[in-house]
Amino acid sequence: MAIITGASSGLGREYALWADTQGYDQIWLVARREERLRELATSLSTESRWFSLDLAERGSATRLADELRRESDRPDFQVALLVNAAGFGKFANVEDMSLEQTDALVDLNCRAVADVTRVCLPYLGRGSRVLQLASCAAFQPLPGLDLYAASKAFVLSYTRGLRLELQGRGIRITAVCPIWVRTEFNKVARSSAGEGQTTVRHTFPNLSPRHVVRWSWRINSINYPVATCAVSSFVMRIAGKVLPAPVVMGVWQLLRRL
Repeated sequence: MAIITGASSGLGREYALWADTQGYDQIWLVARREERLRELATSLSTESRWFSLDLAERGSATRLADELRRESDRPDFQVALLVNAAGFGKFANVEDMSLEQTDALVDLNCRAVADVTRVCLPYLGRGSRVLQLASCAAFQPLPGLDLYAASKAFVLSYTRGLRLELQGRGIRITAVCPIWVRTEFNKVARSSAGEGQTTVRHTFPNLSPRHVVRWSWRINSINYPVATCAVSSFVMRIAGKVLPAPVVMGVWQLLRRL
């Protein structure tokens, strides 16, 4: 079976559509928006269950764990695919975000990833795939998108460490780190920028969700730890390794005002 969080839109929805073609016996769709989940579930040819859960709220992962425990009595039960795609960002300086927004972003982008992964771990087996949605923002600090970038750095570091901990179990784990993707992310991120303030003027280049899903799937197939999905993302990854952080941030400061 496959479990996909953030499945109501964007990359999560695209991963669900892709999983529908891969022969899984069941797909579990997890997100907040019930109506969208129901619509997606009815459009898939694979048997699907949907769970309207806000993963930023504590207790959501516990409910998912309870559902897994009930299903685990089935013969050969295994989570063959886990995609942690739930997350959001804010185009805003740290001081312009409310405490509630700050907590929600950290809870969803960091804690929920760790929680969902943890409750699925007992059911991952040889041949299972895990794709954790990070971002090329994880490769360096990004003023004006700082909290989001820091949260994705957590996902990247967590995923790389998890790979080593699970070494030898035959589980393929990849952190997906694309550049801007054509999803609702930009609309949501701009909604909190504050009147008269735009910390990121333009988002380019833009990748299609289908490209990111298919590219990351190939990278995960060879069990490579990071899928950048584009040349620009790969350059950012290398730059983050070889250039001092102040230099990289200086370039970002110029680019985000174009």
